[in-house]
Amino acid sequence: MSGKPSLKFLSLSLLAILTGCNSSAPTGGLNIGQTAAQPAVAPVVQAYCPPVVLRDETAIRSSYAGNAKDDPQKLIYRASLAEATRACTANEQTMTINVVAQGRIVLGPAGKSGPTTLPVVVEVVDGDNVIYSQSVAFPVSVPPEGSAQFVFNKADVTIPNSAASGGSRFTRVRLGFQDVAAKKTSRPKR
Repeated sequence: MSGKPSLKFLSLSLLAILTGCNSSAPTGGLNIGQTAAQPAVAPVVQAYCPPVVLRDETAIRSSYAGNAKDDPQKLIYRASLAEATRACTANEQTMTINVVAQGRIVLGPAGKSGPTTLPVVVEVVDGDNVIYSQSVAFPVSVPPEGSAQFVFNKADVTIPNSAASGGSRFTRVRLGFQDVAAKKTSRPKR
């Protein structure tokens, strides 16, 4: 009978100890000769990372043989971009944006399997102001099945890291295919 009161006392003692240890730090509830101090490391403020938007008019690209636009029998391939994201790193002067997008390419009746190059354009804009623009010749290999998924990655998009230099909360990364019109060759006049 004397064992039951000691079990109750032990249970209450453990409960009191556990209630005092309500901290996420391993030694947070224990003040072993320490006073509450400010953190040794200054807090870090993360920079704004512009979102990626796909350009509706250029997120899908169709390539035709012999410039026969809209002729389904002369379609070489149709490529599309979707599900884009980004990651940013910044210092006082510059912000570097790593742009990544998922894409798909499907061969048409005039297409052949093997390597092809997709003209992808990456732009950084702030309103109507273009801060960065680059065309990337992105290689894709299409298997004999006639379709493939790919991941586009441009890891070195660098812009100034200040509102005075062009970057703001309205800055966006635009991604799409370059509209490549066929060049007509002119013959020299005699």
